[in-house]
Amino acid sequence: MSAATFDLSDIKRRMNGAISVLGDELSGLRTGRASINLLDPITVEAYGARMPLNQVATVSVPEARMLSVQVWDRGMVSAVEKAIRDSNLGLNPATEGQVLRLRIPELNQERRQELVKVAHKYAEAARVAVRHVRRDGMDLLKKMEKDGETGLDEIERFSKDVQKVTDDAISEIDQNLAQKEKEILSV
Repeated sequence: MSAATFDLSDIKRRMNGAISVLGDELSGLRTGRASINLLDPITVEAYGARMPLNQVATVSVPEARMLSVQVWDRGMVSAVEKAIRDSNLGLNPATEGQVLRLRIPELNQERRQELVKVAHKYAEAARVAVRHVRRDGMDLLKKMEKDGETGLDEIERFSKDVQKVTDDAISEIDQNLAQKEKEILSV
């Protein structure tokens, strides 16, 4: 290995991946307004496999507090309905032929607090992922130092770079969490 094997952009890319996953998870948390992202985590038992809902149906937002799920295959309607009921999103589909209508209920304060807790769990998982990437980078630097491939000054500089990227990523995670928390708690 040589100093060229230390790639700060790869570390950034991996940390940004954790932030991106957090963004997807947070966008799926219900805030009382209808969003097609709300159904993203749902998978349906279809054709002998688990498939994302968006691969068996079209989701749309006809009103501010309603989702419409147009199932493409008539035989899949009951499987989609079951997947939505079992998703723990608190949604109860009303089925009309191949269309499922999901009224988004008002959030009570207790449910809002639960959603905030879930958002905090997602954020903590993202922080842990970022810390794992940081550890991998630091381990590589220690190995490079031990093997005598890079001077102490360069190792020190790389370490500071890794720490700065880590701090920036954690800060972005905290900002995303604060924004989502405000969105959930605002009435």
